[in-house]
Amino acid sequence: MAQLPPDVEEDECLPEYRYLFCPDLLQDKVAFITGGGSGIGFRIAEIFMRHGCHTVIASRSLLRVSMAAKKLIAATGRQCLPLSMDVRAPPAIMAAVDQALKEFGKIDILINGAAGNFLCPASALSFNAFRTVVDIDTIGTFNVSRVLYEKFFRDHGGVIVNITATLNLRGQVLQVHAGSAKAAVDAMTRHLAVEWGPQNIRINSLAPGPISGTEGLRRLGGSPARVSTKALVSPLQRLGNKTEIAHSVLYLASPLASFVTGTMLVVDGGAWLTSPNDTKQLADFESSSAKL
Repeated sequence: MAQLPPDVEEDECLPEYRYLFCPDLLQDKVAFITGGGSGIGFRIAEIFMRHGCHTVIASRSLLRVSMAAKKLIAATGRQCLPLSMDVRAPPAIMAAVDQALKEFGKIDILINGAAGNFLCPASALSFNAFRTVVDIDTIGTFNVSRVLYEKFFRDHGGVIVNITATLNLRGQVLQVHAGSAKAAVDAMTRHLAVEWGPQNIRINSLAPGPISGTEGLRRLGGSPARVSTKALVSPLQRLGNKTEIAHSVLYLASPLASFVTGTMLVVDGGAWLTSPNDTKQLADFESSSAKL
């Protein structure tokens, strides 16, 4: 079996790194990464920077991205600009993109990684909660993509990678909000790939599976025993790690994928093919709600 790439659980840079790709794969490129201050987004920023890329990491929390930027710069020696931005607010996006362009003069790659999620049965999901997830995941992805298209990509080309999910591939209990929002992003990926391809803009989705060391797994995965059981029924019988996801995003964003657009790359060890729906978890939620 191939050796797994290294990873650490926390939002820290890797203590050591072994190159699988050419170290200058993204030399002097600039990537704008929403949700880049933590989790998968943080590791994507690190791996990009280890391959010669400068990054802009954006999040609602300036403190979070500022701390992340210091770690990334120290570990890689590349430039990283932290910005506070809400993907639901087009004026804030415009200001952030203007600041990034002033700093670097260009943006080559956009990673749409901002997302919101939680577990909730559809019957108990408030209208506002559903709308909030769609606002962040779906509308936020369109907002940032649209602004970058107007301000740079239309005239210079570029690459967009949308981080989505496998939830909508077969239906998942407690996830109608996130599954619907991510399904819309996958559709958006295909539509924009068709419309913007003539401007030399490639757009793809990447759907991670259960990934260790992420807030998503901590919030959505359940108890350690439940997580372990789910991992064992997947074809590769383990969780993925953030570095594996970052390597897959690196491929899609790089010249290696120069003829790839409008598609979704599933990176989940085959989990969506075999993982059962947890109907007991749904029953537990409904039972708890009935007692309130």
